[in-house]
Amino acid sequence: MRLPRRVRHADNLSFVEHLEELRLRLIVSLVAVTVALVVTYGFRKTLIDWLNRPLPEGTEPVTLSPVEPFMTSLTVAVYGALAVSLPILLWQLWSFLAPAFEEASQAVVARLVLAASLLFAAGMAFAYWVVLPNAMPFLLGFDSELYDIELRAREYYGFAATTIFLVGLLFELPIFILGLVRLGILTSARLRSNRRIGYGVCIIAAVLLPGVDFVTMALQILPIVALFEGSIWLAVLFERRWAAAGVISRDALPRPTKP
Repeated sequence: MRLPRRVRHADNLSFVEHLEELRLRLIVSLVAVTVALVVTYGFRKTLIDWLNRPLPEGTEPVTLSPVEPFMTSLTVAVYGALAVSLPILLWQLWSFLAPAFEEASQAVVARLVLAASLLFAAGMAFAYWVVLPNAMPFLLGFDSELYDIELRAREYYGFAATTIFLVGLLFELPIFILGLVRLGILTSARLRSNRRIGYGVCIIAAVLLPGVDFVTMALQILPIVALFEGSIWLAVLFERRWAAAGVISRDALPRPTKP
């Protein structure tokens, strides 16, 4: 199988050629995930041990059916394979979309993709080292004198993986806001004048994440609100740069108020 070549912005490809490139990049992505799955399945015990560390000491997930141990281990391996192969998947996606941008803009978009990847990794790390270790003891210890609490493996690993992924996704907020500013849909002035609405949207997004207790929600709300506030000031900075470079209209810049 030949690898897909990098298409340049000036190349004129037919619709069939674009479909052929997409097919090859999907095959490369599938092969990357498959190879990663073989590796992560071999290290499934290590991955499960990592996911068990946020649990209170002495807590071990249980399985309730004959096939559940195998399916649970396989599911954890799939989660790990997707995380390991994520850089390759993003690179294949970027390589396919890059020709749509002019050569001068590709470097800017590539830096945004890199920043998005770093923010996503930071969000996953925050969920694993901060959110889960504080949320799980509270959830498992709540009214523990009333219940014989047992933690089902399939549900816990699904909860942990979903929380880690969604918190990582929410850490992409600055990139999303800067993209809307770059397209002219939002401005820094509009963001500042609607701060309260933005905070409300951030709180709603955190509430919709897995974890219904106030400890988990508080740990998720604080960084999201901080990222939103930081996005406003990043929008101010980039608006000035883009206006100076002629990328956006100077009319988008906030006008100085008269004394």
